[in-house]
Amino acid sequence: MKTLLFVCLFAMAFSNCFAESLDKKGSKTLILYYSQTGVTKKVAEELQKQLGADIEAIQAIKPYDGNFEETIGRCLEEKKKGELPHIRPIKSDLKKYDTIFLGYPIWFGTYATPVITFVNTFKLAEKQIVPFCTFGSGGLVESVEHLKKALPLANIQEGYGIREARIAKASKEVDRFLKLNGYIVGNVEIFPDYSEQKPVNAEETKIFKEACSGYKFPLGTPINCGCRKSDNGIDYLFFAKGKSPDGRDVETKIYITVENGKAPEFTLVVR
Repeated sequence: MKTLLFVCLFAMAFSNCFAESLDKKGSKTLILYYSQTGVTKKVAEELQKQLGADIEAIQAIKPYDGNFEETIGRCLEEKKKGELPHIRPIKSDLKKYDTIFLGYPIWFGTYATPVITFVNTFKLAEKQIVPFCTFGSGGLVESVEHLKKALPLANIQEGYGIREARIAKASKEVDRFLKLNGYIVGNVEIFPDYSEQKPVNAEETKIFKEACSGYKFPLGTPINCGCRKSDNGIDYLFFAKGKSPDGRDVETKIYITVENGKAPEFTLVVR
């Protein structure tokens, strides 16, 4: 009798663990994304691979299939007319999912216009939304704040973003993001806080210039800097001053990483 009871309890425990494992692998998770050039698609597919979740692309009925300048021109014309692109019906039954990883490229400082259409259509009440994005310089922080305002009934989580120029690092970064936030099981290094901000010295100025000089738009002049060390190298948080396109004085936060034995790269700009 005791043996039978033990077997039953073991079976129940195994069943619960198996169900929990399936849930963590994404049985109730959807990766939903818009990608124009295929870069955001790469991040979405990496998330799907690591989570084992369902996946679907948001598609504009009239695709944005031009180059950068043509896409900007079309968006400006749509904005002038007060229009948003129509999107194809979402095939996934959103009611099935507790968590939606919502992906997009950053356009004009926020999520791309097909995602604006999606967000305006589906309020996603009580859903857990995990934003992820790709960008030239930044927009993660700003777009997450915009999502919170647009979806007040959803539970917007911390987001993940990566520069298009660093897309080759996505697999490793996505793994860390998912483990750090409890979406998959695993241990990660806990980074220390950045040190106190102090005026930049000559070496830090050199690092800033090396990381940022190749970018097509000026990122300002570094004023203050803090840093932190990890097993992978050194990360820097710079405060820089510059000019906005309309001539206003602006201060930006620029994150730069120097991996062991590699050249400095900027990873994110927060305006």
